[in-house]
Amino acid sequence: MAANADDDILPFPTLQPNPLPQREEPEKASSLAAPGAVGEPTPTPTSASEVNESSRASSTTGTTTPNGSSSLTSLLAAYERKPDADKDAGNRPLDHYKARLPAWRNSLRNAVLPLIRWETPHLAEVQRWARTPALDVYFGLTANLGTHTFYVISLPLGFWVGAPGLARSIVFVLAFGVFLTGVLKDLLCLPRPLSPPLHRISMSGSAALEYGFPSTHTANAVSVGLLVNRVLVDNMAPGPAYYTFQGLNVLYVLSITLGRVYCGMHGFLDVLTGAVIGALLYWARMTSGPAVDRLLLAPGAIVPIVAWVLAIIVAVRLHPEPADDCPCFDDAVAFMGVMAGMAVGQWCFAAAYPGSNGGIPYDLQHTGATGTALRLVLGVALIAVWRPTMKRALHRLLPPLFRSIERHGLSMPRRFFTPASEYKNVPAKIADATFVEPYAFSSLFSGMRRAKRADSVGPQSTADVYESIAYRRYKKQDEPATKEDELKEAEMLSQVVRPRVKYDVEVVTKLIVYAGVAIIATHFCGVLFLILNI
Repeated sequence: MAANADDDILPFPTLQPNPLPQREEPEKASSLAAPGAVGEPTPTPTSASEVNESSRASSTTGTTTPNGSSSLTSLLAAYERKPDADKDAGNRPLDHYKARLPAWRNSLRNAVLPLIRWETPHLAEVQRWARTPALDVYFGLTANLGTHTFYVISLPLGFWVGAPGLARSIVFVLAFGVFLTGVLKDLLCLPRPLSPPLHRISMSGSAALEYGFPSTHTANAVSVGLLVNRVLVDNMAPGPAYYTFQGLNVLYVLSITLGRVYCGMHGFLDVLTGAVIGALLYWARMTSGPAVDRLLLAPGAIVPIVAWVLAIIVAVRLHPEPADDCPCFDDAVAFMGVMAGMAVGQWCFAAAYPGSNGGIPYDLQHTGATGTALRLVLGVALIAVWRPTMKRALHRLLPPLFRSIERHGLSMPRRFFTPASEYKNVPAKIADATFVEPYAFSSLFSGMRRAKRADSVGPQSTADVYESIAYRRYKKQDEPATKEDELKEAEMLSQVVRPRVKYDVEVVTKLIVYAGVAIIATHFCGVLFLILNI
């Protein structure tokens, strides 16, 4: 008996509220912006006809056997099929990326996309087999150990308690891990595993808006885990304490990497590629790190420091622009700022205190537990004051400068960032995708208490919607699109909550603010600790 043609078709997912707030419309300058231009680089279709003109799916995904199992061979073979000449190529969702990406990037995306889709039913089976309420809570909580907020809070500690070498290494692998994975995410624009059939368990609102390939969490966990392993091997003899710390280190890495699959946030290819990137960054740090440190910390090494900072700025500018509004670039800017600020701060401290090699002196017997705690309190307080204060100041000072630069034709705008000529003021409170704002900590801890409920099904970003439509359209490629299908697609596209409006000054602001955080942690805190004799 023939199977029903719709048996293999994933149902339209129930629309779920996006965890981030609605986009705010900026206050427009009175004579600068055309109506509707602000913050709307990619209009969202609101009618079936608009979807019909811009969002019809292409025949570019895999097939399934009658019993529902996926076939990688047939999936890859599907990419060899000739498109239906009766269907307008401009009416397919994949043309969303074809129209917004250079041809070579779109070709790379289409080459990897079949593997991403082939994984989906297998990931769903793993999730259905493994999920329990206890594991939902565990992996939901441990995912926070791989967030940028956790790393930004914990990174300065090494500089303050006498481990500058390890702290430098961790900053290196994390900064370049976030940057490289962010570059690949925005370069290829590959979706996360489709939901449904997967459930996504996440306490991070911005994570759901990122692309999936590769996994930044995994890259960071693997590189940090390898660094910690190296420290343990070099400094501890085998024994109960050594094996305990090694066990905790392995548990940390596995909790992050396996948790990305369990939580439905990444597929096998995402995690594997992230692990390879993390391992390569660890290798690069171990082989070249000492030489780079000597070069940057050498007395009078002003040329290497300037070259290092300029290289970071150029790298930020060359970061590829995504097809959808993705926060990967924001995270890359923040960590590149930390990288630049760390180099400048340690160089300044090494110049001010010869023989320190850029490291803040620390002796537990002299400082004691009270002095160590005071170091942490003072350091965190300085950073807590610097960040919001400088952020607000730059948001006031930079827009006029950016408008002047724009008038002279020297601006280099990025997609999804509103130019200064199209707004009057930057709102006083705008969320930071990299770091949890102080006023949001209460909701963060509230979310941790409700971790078992951080479960969503359905698209949470524009990229999710396009992938859902493309997958469904492929499954029904031999059937003509109906008016009902088009209306459902239009509804999905119109109801997805997009991220807030982003302003061009935020890029430079983030770079300066996070560079300042690193300079405070590596230089000003050291000077303060020496003055206070703690």
